[in-house]
Amino acid sequence: MTLWLLAAVLFTIPLAVAVAALTVKYKGAAGGLYVWTRGDFGQWHGFLCFWVYWMGIAFWFPSAAMFYMSAGFYTLGPAYAHLAGNRLCVLAAALAAIWIALGTNLVGLKIGKWTENLGGASSWLLGGLLVGIAVLMGSRHGAATPIQILPKWGWSTVSFWSTIAYAMTGLELAGLMGAEIHDPERTLPRAGWIASGFATTFYAATTVAMLVLLRPEKISELNGLAEAGDLAGRSLGAGWIAPLIAVLVMASAVGQIGGLGTAVSRLPFAAGVDRLLPAAFGKIHSRWGTPHVSLLALGGVASFLLVATQLGDTMRAAYQELVSLMVIVGFLPFLYIFGSAWKAGKRLSALSGWAITLLAVVCAVAPTAEITNVWLFETKLAVGTGAVIVSAWLVYRRNSPR
Repeated sequence: MTLWLLAAVLFTIPLAVAVAALTVKYKGAAGGLYVWTRGDFGQWHGFLCFWVYWMGIAFWFPSAAMFYMSAGFYTLGPAYAHLAGNRLCVLAAALAAIWIALGTNLVGLKIGKWTENLGGASSWLLGGLLVGIAVLMGSRHGAATPIQILPKWGWSTVSFWSTIAYAMTGLELAGLMGAEIHDPERTLPRAGWIASGFATTFYAATTVAMLVLLRPEKISELNGLAEAGDLAGRSLGAGWIAPLIAVLVMASAVGQIGGLGTAVSRLPFAAGVDRLLPAAFGKIHSRWGTPHVSLLALGGVASFLLVATQLGDTMRAAYQELVSLMVIVGFLPFLYIFGSAWKAGKRLSALSGWAITLLAVVCAVAPTAEITNVWLFETKLAVGTGAVIVSAWLVYRRNSPR
């Protein structure tokens, strides 16, 4: 509980202040953090910021899809629970979720917005259902876990600290679609404060609900939501709870992937307009009005990473590696974002954001209890992070004006 609150106060609120200031400073510009960094630090830094952030989302796609699809299979009932441990089935379902989500947004926001709305509503219904079940179970049997306010230090769980901070990101996505936001001076600051409060309430409430239902050692990273639903259904004699959670979990996945994919597709589009990527990335589909090449490229890279990270490891270990890579790569661009905020005069927000960003990257390197081969884990993180940065340099060097 302390970590969720600290993440909100020390990171999400400073991020909201920074994004609002920078969106107004670069009013009407599509591309968000790419445009901000390019304007404040130069073209190479703008391209590096865009590339690293884009790759971070590409790492997020397969990790989120694996989590949601595995939990969905587990919760559907005894006839399907075994599929949660079947690598081939989980990978196939994850790939389907990625392409369904991106496909609906490929044909335009008029269609894609319903995928995002469905996902957002499903997330809140899922959270409300878990909290309601926890209240009912807690009143009958008490909490399964003694609730402690302060977190306990431990190398096996310290990487979760970075995941908590990463879960509170997302407001920077609004800047990617700055050209499509009406009255950003008024809209974004208000939206940032509201989103910060709701996100903190959602995560804190559902965390407490999970701990009321199950002890921490019985909550797995991939199937924790499913395990809570299964327990609640059996204890309350309500067999409909687990399948309902499965449907909500899978709908949430499609909505989140679609929303992120739509916003992030504006990054390679802006770089394509600047001729730092092939000209096709800077084109808009004649019928749908979307940066279709950017969306297809994101889906292709995410699909490749989903399959490639499975090599040499168990599915659970591969999932943890994806999460750590997602956090490390995903947080690096925030050094630039808060640097631009510093130049925009938001000094306190920049200092707080920098501190949490660096702490999150350090924590993400620590292996979890699921990792049995630490050297393989650390090697994959080092190689993955290095490959992202080197690939950015190679692409930039090839396409930038001499």
